[in-house]
Amino acid sequence: MPKLLLSKGYEVHGLVRRSSTFNTSRIDSIYVDPHDPDARLFLHYGDLSDSEQIANVMYNIRPDEVYHLGAQSHVRVSFDTPEYTGNVTALGTTRLLEAIRRSNNPVKFYQASSSEMFGAAVPPQSETTVFHPRSPYACAKVYSYWMTRNYREGYNLFASNGILFNNESPRRGETFVTRKITRAIAHILAGKEKFLYLGNLDAKRDWGFAPEYVECMWRILQQEKADDFVIGTGETHSVREFLHESFDYVGLDVEEHVRIDPKYFRPTEVEVLVADAEKSGKVLGWKPTIKFADLVKIMVDADMKTAGLEPIGKGDGIIRTKFPHRWWKCD
Repeated sequence: MPKLLLSKGYEVHGLVRRSSTFNTSRIDSIYVDPHDPDARLFLHYGDLSDSEQIANVMYNIRPDEVYHLGAQSHVRVSFDTPEYTGNVTALGTTRLLEAIRRSNNPVKFYQASSSEMFGAAVPPQSETTVFHPRSPYACAKVYSYWMTRNYREGYNLFASNGILFNNESPRRGETFVTRKITRAIAHILAGKEKFLYLGNLDAKRDWGFAPEYVECMWRILQQEKADDFVIGTGETHSVREFLHESFDYVGLDVEEHVRIDPKYFRPTEVEVLVADAEKSGKVLGWKPTIKFADLVKIMVDADMKTAGLEPIGKGDGIIRTKFPHRWWKCD
């Protein structure tokens, strides 16, 4: 999101949690020292559990738009930390909305709602589908969704929900299944790992390319009226399909390298998520262009490069895949 906003000329402010180690690696490519006179990205220490600091930042910055993308967002982890997930993912939204309301500043607020809210609801899922959450994370997101609508209807705030289905990119967290798969491929080919451990391979998701979804978030806040929108590709693929597409791309054998570990199964599973994004197409003029197979290749290529494996011409030290047009070299 910061990269898109900077490209559109925004001055961007973000909250980061205080840590003894640097935790901003995903924005290294756009970070500029705040002492630079041309700097337009500024970071402030804060936490979604700290209402005072949220209010201070809101009061001092007086933003025009707020994109609320923060959360404890790992679904499986939310079963292990349900109270923390509720405090950060659910109540964090209330803290932001209340800070905006008390600021008396005409802020446009974007809430990152999730397709996980639909849970066991019959697919395809649209803005009118009744939620049936199947995890503490999803329950917290349903709370946030309704708080956003409540502040819109009760206080006339410009507060919109973007109900995004799975949006992936090379910046996806390494513990999420898509990135876990593509990162493991690179490590296997580089000789750093031998096995990849996964849980339920039959869960089906609607996977799209995150940069396209970020553009849609921005469009939601450019509307004349606040509203709620489902964002997705309208296609569904299983984890198993993502796994095989990734492994086949580089010529690795799934049976040789993948193991199932029961600890990665959820107590309650979401079987099928697929978006009905007709409203977004009509109102926002938005349509995804990166398809499933291309998304897989983008993510695999990025993790290969990070691991020191580059697609190059034939030569010494080359790891050859079963695809004659692809060659990988380990530094």
